[in-house]
Amino acid sequence: MKEIESNKHAWGQISEDHYLHFKNTLLEGSHKLNKYIQSEIGDLSGKKIIHLQCNTGADTILLAKMGASTVGVDLVPGNILYAKKLAEDLGVTNVDFIEANIMEFMENHNEKYDVVFVSEGAIGWLPDLKKWGKTIRHLLKDDGFFYVFDGHPIYLMFDARKLSENITEIKYPYFGKEPDVDDSIGGYASETKYGVKSYFWMFTVSDVINSLISAGLHIEYFNEYRENFFDEGGCKSVGDGLFNYDFNNDLFPMSFSLKATVYQQNRREYSRL
Repeated sequence: MKEIESNKHAWGQISEDHYLHFKNTLLEGSHKLNKYIQSEIGDLSGKKIIHLQCNTGADTILLAKMGASTVGVDLVPGNILYAKKLAEDLGVTNVDFIEANIMEFMENHNEKYDVVFVSEGAIGWLPDLKKWGKTIRHLLKDDGFFYVFDGHPIYLMFDARKLSENITEIKYPYFGKEPDVDDSIGGYASETKYGVKSYFWMFTVSDVINSLISAGLHIEYFNEYRENFFDEGGCKSVGDGLFNYDFNNDLFPMSFSLKATVYQQNRREYSRL
């Protein structure tokens, strides 16, 4: 798919920048899983976890430090190269990384995991959430769980530049299905790089929930939060790895979390396959 290949190229332009940024923040202890993830993910000691769309592996390494045997998966060769280097630099050995397209991953990967984990800015880079949901179920043990923390689609509708001026103007249609095309990449952990084409697909709350339900998963909770996980411009740090606008007290959600498990009936049926 040309859009995915274009995204692979675009993200590859900032792999080294992300590696250097996250190496510094991990060494100084400033890069942490935000407070919502920390409180919701639970005890990972002894668990086998797979982190989808792991970028250069910073959060994967944090999960490994929580006692999990961890695997990170990413589309971009440079991200995997630097993720492995990052783990080596930090002396983290209970982690591995796989280069793979999530849209094709379940066709050639049959390992099962206690936890399938997705976080912060990942979902919109995928063109088919139904396939995403099936992939999550394919990877998940019958008694395991799926967890995601990502940007809320209501927040993603707004023009970020105008939000910094307290103007809530919709730029991206909530129900839009054509990907937004940008000529740049980066900006939150690297300098913005131009001369690329990156594609981002808008998604709805129901897209996320229904993709998981249709794959045989049960939604344990769907939580919405005022804060974002990075400053897109005009936000202030509110601590614990989170950011918000001064004016956004109760106006709109900026992020969400979701936990899902396998339906009991589907556990029995899946075990007979």
